[in-house]
Amino acid sequence: MLGVGKLKAPFLAAMSALALASCGGGGSNVASPGEGAFATGGTGGTGTSTGGNGQASADCPTGFINLGTVANGTLRSCGIPRLITGSFTIPFRPGTAYRIDGKVEVGEDQGADAQNPRAGARAGVLTVEPGATLFGGIAEYLVVNRGSQMIADGTASRPIIFTSLNDLNGGPDLKGQWGGLVLAGRAPINRCPPTVTSFPANPVNCEFRFEAIQTINWGGNAPTESSGILRYIQVKEAGYEVAPNEELNGITFGGVGSGTTVDFVQVHGSADDAVEFFGGTVNVRHLVLDQWDDDGFDTDEGFTGAAQFVINFSDNPTEEDRCFEASTAGSTSGGVPLLRSSPKVSNFTCRVGLATSVFDSRQHQGLLLNSGTRYDFVNGLVVSANAAIFCLDIDGASTVADPKPTFRSVVFSCARGPYRTTDGDQDAAPEALFTAGTNNLATGYVSTLSQVFINGGNESGRLATNPTTVSPFFLAVSYIGAVSGPNDNWYVGWTCGLAGAASC
Repeated sequence: MLGVGKLKAPFLAAMSALALASCGGGGSNVASPGEGAFATGGTGGTGTSTGGNGQASADCPTGFINLGTVANGTLRSCGIPRLITGSFTIPFRPGTAYRIDGKVEVGEDQGADAQNPRAGARAGVLTVEPGATLFGGIAEYLVVNRGSQMIADGTASRPIIFTSLNDLNGGPDLKGQWGGLVLAGRAPINRCPPTVTSFPANPVNCEFRFEAIQTINWGGNAPTESSGILRYIQVKEAGYEVAPNEELNGITFGGVGSGTTVDFVQVHGSADDAVEFFGGTVNVRHLVLDQWDDDGFDTDEGFTGAAQFVINFSDNPTEEDRCFEASTAGSTSGGVPLLRSSPKVSNFTCRVGLATSVFDSRQHQGLLLNSGTRYDFVNGLVVSANAAIFCLDIDGASTVADPKPTFRSVVFSCARGPYRTTDGDQDAAPEALFTAGTNNLATGYVSTLSQVFINGGNESGRLATNPTTVSPFFLAVSYIGAVSGPNDNWYVGWTCGLAGAASC
């Protein structure tokens, strides 16, 4: 972990000198939120505020409930409605933080068929203004249901922050202190009823429930649908365990469509995966995934989106840990997935553990591909100084079936070796697939990365692949890794816990 959990530089700039640095630890003084939904629908955002400069605002906007104060009395806690229908706005106000009160839902599930929404189900659009802070406690999370949207469109100088009560109260930097974000869409997934034996041209019959919260469903027939915008946001201290061995992720994307914008997003300190994609087609850019406990970037159920510019590392993860865990899961016919997961990722930097990290006997790798996933990795780095970590593992006969996973301009530097070849499952596959690619290097590369993810001389000397030949979503670049060098500053100003940034 990266130090004491506080809302620091980005938040302070947005709050115009709201002084949280002096906030100590201690319990919450939030009043009980009571039961039931309140103020559903409407526009929100009215009312006056006299807060700021270390003072809690005197009231809450219309449409919110006053829950007292947090952060040693410096922030007014304003409860968000548990069900949002119609249009609703969370305004930025100095001296105010917004409580995710239990399970907050944006809209009611409108079903899998975008052309025929479920009768009586109401949609919602939640808009979060730049600079706003939303927080939750144990077992509290925010869900955007099928057919609804969240527009969380921050800026580099005023990111939107989703965090925990522990963080606001000045507690230590912890994981699993609240649930996280769940976006449920109607893009195709491969979880289908047993009667479906081939993936249908109209995939409305293939939908599934979230394993952790089985009242949330995703999947459908709208691959280009939008669940909204996540841009310039931080998600911190998420991943609460809602059932034994069932944790929420920092952000869960379930059947989310390619019309959704996901750009400049940090997930810090998730007790499960930082981000997990269950099917869907959403494309993402500029991700910072740091200090997760399970995986950084996890894919399942027929995910076919793309990702570019991904900083992905954890110092001391405690689960079966990988930067990228790539599964197809879902339904099969004759052992073959109905819809094969086929993610594409370009310009990534992966590091699992420190040299001194202590790992248990479970599997830990930089990259793991299994259960039929076909992945395209381009312009990437996988490094670990820990003697327990392999760079690449590939399992399952369906994973090495044509068309096979590909690697282009990817370099490995893992203390235990480049490939996991002793588990009796496709032992020869990692080396065969990696060496079949172009401009790859499995041994002999010595990392000159600084601050975990900034390219040095050895990285800058590697030949890159034009990623636009792999996906039209990718931007053309001439370097490997997520950050080309010290002058590449796309991560600066809106993140926490990184080089030159405030602590988280």
